[in-house]
Amino acid sequence: MPEKQQLSTNSHPIVFHEKKKLGILLVLFFFLLMVVAIALVQGAYDIPALEVYKTVITHILPGSNINGINKLYNTIIWEIRTPRILVSIAVGIALAVAGAIYQGCFRNPLVEPYILGVESGAAFGAALAIVIPSFIFSLQLSAFLFGIIAVFGAYLLARIRGETPVIMLILSGVIIGSIFTAFVSILKYISTDAALREIVFWLMGGFYYTNWEDVFLIVPIVVGSFFIVWWLSWKLNILSMGDEEAKTLGVNPESYKAVFIIIATLITAISVSAVGVIAWVGLMMPHAARMILGPDHRFMLPAAALLGAIYLVLCDTLARTLTSAEIPVGILTSLIGAPYLLYLIRSKGRASFQ
Repeated sequence: MPEKQQLSTNSHPIVFHEKKKLGILLVLFFFLLMVVAIALVQGAYDIPALEVYKTVITHILPGSNINGINKLYNTIIWEIRTPRILVSIAVGIALAVAGAIYQGCFRNPLVEPYILGVESGAAFGAALAIVIPSFIFSLQLSAFLFGIIAVFGAYLLARIRGETPVIMLILSGVIIGSIFTAFVSILKYISTDAALREIVFWLMGGFYYTNWEDVFLIVPIVVGSFFIVWWLSWKLNILSMGDEEAKTLGVNPESYKAVFIIIATLITAISVSAVGVIAWVGLMMPHAARMILGPDHRFMLPAAALLGAIYLVLCDTLARTLTSAEIPVGILTSLIGAPYLLYLIRSKGRASFQ
């Protein structure tokens, strides 16, 4: 009887602790909704808040009369701002989750989604489509394919005797990334002034041209991938303990590592191909989530996803409202991200990962 009583008293703090974490996730979700509500109202063209929300609700509610909406308001709110916000949410989730996956698999808090060369590969694909307008693939498809090729090449290069050591994988990613970066430099050198400007503008990242086609393409893939990773989050917890510990617990580290890398590469490549290179999100948001909720990926992954979405929506809103000319989002994420990483290194970063 005393043993049973002792067991029940020990289990209560664990349940309470998990409920507290779920409460924090719920707060982050409502904060995301609040940020989205603010982003819908903000813009170069001043529209009353009631008209903004009326336009969105009319489109969402079935059976509503869309013809009763002001055509100008409808174009600005529903055709420009709404898809842009939805894509920024999806890209924020994709980069943050990919960063958390890589940091867990590689057991390194300084790893980011671009570590295996997907950024350089996608940049080469985009530059190739810009410099050669008659190229067989569109800019977005070319960036996506070459991003996948870069990561696949790094994975094959690191493969040794049926295993993929983490150090070899990271080094292979650096090598492949460096090669594709050199190719991009060659394309810049031979391109025209207009093409060079377009390449540089794409590399800075932004949501300038997002539309509903991007929403229908990116959002389902990112959301589906997130739920798959979340469902396998306990496997990621095991992988983060090391290959030997994973084998001891009956988990094949190579198989699951390949699955996680494929998913992270897919969502990163599709994000980069759509909006260009946006730095720091995949490095910062997993850190922030780990500081708030700890290293358990069951809670850390959704927290990182929500923080990534909040962060990119805020940065994109600032990018299109700070000045009359839009600022590339990649510039803002870098300006904010570098001081934040310095803060992590100098204070709680190391402790939060352990």
